Parts: sequence; structure tokens; C-alpha cells
Amino acid sequence: MPLASLSDFFDAVGKFFSNLASVSWGPLLIGLAAFGIYLTFRSRAYFNVIRAAYPQARIRWRDVWGAYVAAYGFNNVVPARGGDVIKAFLIHSSVDGATYPAVGSSFLVEAVFDLTMAIPILIFAFTQGVFPKPPDFASLKAFDLSFFAQHPRLLLFTLTAIAFLILLGFALLSRRVKLFWARVRQGLTILWDRRRYVRQVFAIQFCGWLFRCAAFWMLLEAFHIHGSIKNVLLVLGVNAVAAVVPFTPGGAGVQQAFLVSVFGNGAVAYSVGQQIAIAVFSLALGFVAIFFIFRFRSFKEVIRAGRASRAEAGQMADIPVR
Repeated sequence: MPLASLSDFFDAVGKFFSNLASVSWGPLLIGLAAFGIYLTFRSRAYFNVIRAAYPQARIRWRDVWGAYVAAYGFNNVVPARGGDVIKAFLIHSSVDGATYPAVGSSFLVEAVFDLTMAIPILIFAFTQGVFPKPPDFASLKAFDLSFFAQHPRLLLFTLTAIAFLILLGFALLSRRVKLFWARVRQGLTILWDRRRYVRQVFAIQFCGWLFRCAAFWMLLEAFHIHGSIKNVLLVLGVNAVAAVVPFTPGGAGVQQAFLVSVFGNGAVAYSVGQQIAIAVFSLALGFVAIFFIFRFRSFKEVIRAGRASRAEAGQMADIPVR
């Protein structure tokens, strides 16, 4: 099953490149520009999250934007949201006094908006008669999603094992748990001020979300699939499902299987074309950010520096406070 679904995915990639001449480049470029604006709005909202957590620190939006787009670009080429590690390191190194627990918990603030929007969108998608229902996930040609749908006991075991490892980690670090949770709470500071959160985070994320909708509308048009509010919401629903199972870069495989199921076999080129276009664009934007803002020459160099930083932070945490 995994080999078959991988074969289907690469066949779809081949169809995309063979039909590249038929792509409408005007809507494609407009769509990518709108997607870049979407990422910029998201980075501004996240900048406000970090600024609330560290009100005394001097924080530059340019650095936060660079970390944000670099992470998004890297997430499109590595599985399991590996780009978040890059984001944590770049933010940690850009904010004086920042700690990894606080930076890590600050990522959760963005999830409040994402979850708020994802629930009604998924309800809409599942009621349209074209979106695959959960019992049908096993028949989709997406090796990660269908595998767990066919093996629910393994999924339950995996989730239980992850929960156990988290609890074990807390037990081993029990002597530092109080300090750890204080730092976690610091990353969530803006959530305690509801008005500030709505004004400086939620509202900005919503503006960015509108540009994301515009981006998907234009990408649908670029691949000759009718752009409409309904179709855009279905694409957003597909992205919401893919975000739940981030076992492949950018949700590749899951997105492709869902989009073909929703829009039919005529959407094969679009199903991978959209992913490729966004991945290439965001990766290029991320490389520009790490090179011109942070002066790194490659993503590998960022990862090496991040590992060294985490090791140093771990050693500092072991030093007893007198």
C-alpha cells in the first residue's frame, strides 16, 4: 500500500510537469504573492506574541519574519514539522533572555486561531457530499493516513506511547518542573490579556487568513479548476486534515489523495502542482531569510547551530541557582 500510494504521487508529479505549459502563470504568480502576504501577516501576529512574552527585550519584526518564513519553507521539505526546530532556534537567538520552553509554548498561541477556523471549515467540508468521511480514509491512496486508518490499534498504541514518553520526561525533570512551567506560561502571556490577544493576534491572523483564501482561489484558477468560496473552503479543509498527520513534507500524499477525491481525477495536476508551487516559493523565501537576515548559508548550518544552542541551554539549566 505505501509503495502504491507513493507511485501514485510521483505519477501525479509527472503529469503536473508534462502539463506545465497549460498552467496560467498570471493567477499562479498572484496566488503565490497572496500566500507571501499571508505568511507576513502570520509573522506579525507571532511577533506580538513574542513581544508580550518579553516586554523588556528589543525584538525586531524582521528577525521574527525571517524565522517564520524559514520554518514554513523547511516544513515543506521535511516531515513532522521539522521546520519548527529552526524557528525555535532563530527566535531564541534573536530575543535576549529567551528560553526554549517559552518559545516552544508560544507556538501554541497560533493554534487557537487555527483550531477556531478549522472546526467550522471541516464541518462545512464533511457536509458537502464530496469530502471523504473518516471511515473512508483507509481507501484513500495516502500511505500515512490510510495505514493508520487500517490499523487503529497501532494508532492508539502510538498515541499512548507518546503520552507515556512525555510523562516520563516530566518525571525525569521533576526537579525543574516548576521553573519549566513558569517559562511555558511566559510564552502564553498574551492569552491572559483577552483584548490584546484579539486585537494583536487573532485579528491579524484573520486578515492573513483572507489572503490565504485569495491565494488558494488564484491557484485553483491557475490550474483551471473553478475558483469559488466553496472550493476554497474545501481546499482549506484538506489542509486541516493534512496538518493532523504531518508525517510527510507539507502533507504530501494526504493532500494529493484528498484533492483528487474532492475535485475528481481532473485535479491530479492541481493536487501536486499547488504543493510544488507553494513548497518552492516558501523554500526560496526561507533561504533568502536565513541568508540575508541571519547570515547562514544553508538550512543544514542553521540546524547545526540550533543543536549547539540547545546543548548549551541544557548545560546552563543544570547549573544550580545560588
